Amino acid sequence: MASGSSVGVGVLFENAEVTTSGRPVLRRNEVECFLLSSVDFDSEDDPPRFTALKSGNLILTTHRLIWIPSQSNGAVPSLIPLAAVTHIFSHKKSIKSMFHSPRIRFQADPGSIVVTIVFRGKGDFDGFLTKFWECWRGRAWEEEEKTESETSLSGSGTVAQGLYGNDGTVRMVGLAGILRKEQEQWESTDKSLQDAFQDLNALMSKAKEMVSLAEKMRQKLLSAPSSQNGLTDDEEMGSKEEMQQWMLSVGIISPVTKESAGALYHQELSRQLADFVRIPLEQAGGMISLTDMYYHFNRARGTELISPDDLWQACTLWEKFDVPVMLRKFDSGVMVIQNKSHSDEENQNACDQN
Repeated sequence: MASGSSVGVGVLFENAEVTTSGRPVLRRNEVECFLLSSVDFDSEDDPPRFTALKSGNLILTTHRLIWIPSQSNGAVPSLIPLAAVTHIFSHKKSIKSMFHSPRIRFQADPGSIVVTIVFRGKGDFDGFLTKFWECWRGRAWEEEEKTESETSLSGSGTVAQGLYGNDGTVRMVGLAGILRKEQEQWESTDKSLQDAFQDLNALMSKAKEMVSLAEKMRQKLLSAPSSQNGLTDDEEMGSKEEMQQWMLSVGIISPVTKESAGALYHQELSRQLADFVRIPLEQAGGMISLTDMYYHFNRARGTELISPDDLWQACTLWEKFDVPVMLRKFDSGVMVIQNKSHSDEENQNACDQN
């Protein structure tokens, strides 16, 4: 900036998409690596070249630095792609550094802006710095861009052939072509699932592909309108239940762990559980026992199993978050998870309105 004045956050940061529970929405093949609380983003320049971000949770993934405000102070979730980082400055320990909060400095485009990450909370600062270097040097986003570029090139070759496909047959266009393409995609998906679960070796080799596929299905299922392509209610319900079974079988892409979340483990586990529980709850009619959820959630987490106490603590934290689910304990001692829309208060309000 020629004038040297402070500019908006959006010049350097992008808006980050989060779930209803406040968890970041990960991209395809993106994995969480580290999480720290009470983190600020400050500008090194005087006057500052961007508006500072104060007191938020910082999530490091293989693709991005994601900052989520810890309080409703008007700030919006923001991110910096690791692809925009051009240099990470070496961290030098000195006597002065012993008396102030740990800091990491890096340079990012556009404009070669120097950014300081200030860690004001408790956490493994050295572990975060090590992971930051590893993710930045790993450049996982370049592999994804390469795959997308190859897909785009192969797709453009098909379009250039006009009405004829690679095998010389006439390509179907219009509504018939759309329906045929949709059918071919479902057949390809079905074949991939059958191949992946045929034996253990095939499962291990295609596990990453299957988890990404399940996440796409989950997003499509949750955002799809009530009726599409002229399906009857029975056909739609059968397809929906089948998709739900697939997703529950494959699992969670990036489960929250004590290693990655540190002191925020139960808080982030609670948010992830609130996102995950939606489909099992829908299948169970709006209420499911804590025992059954323990089975479903651990099955989806694969080898990253949690204890019953971890699950209970995660459920009790829902009272602090604005999530659509709640933990309920009956007089008999049985504990269940249910939608807030099924609570006694909501049912009473519905009766009063009628």
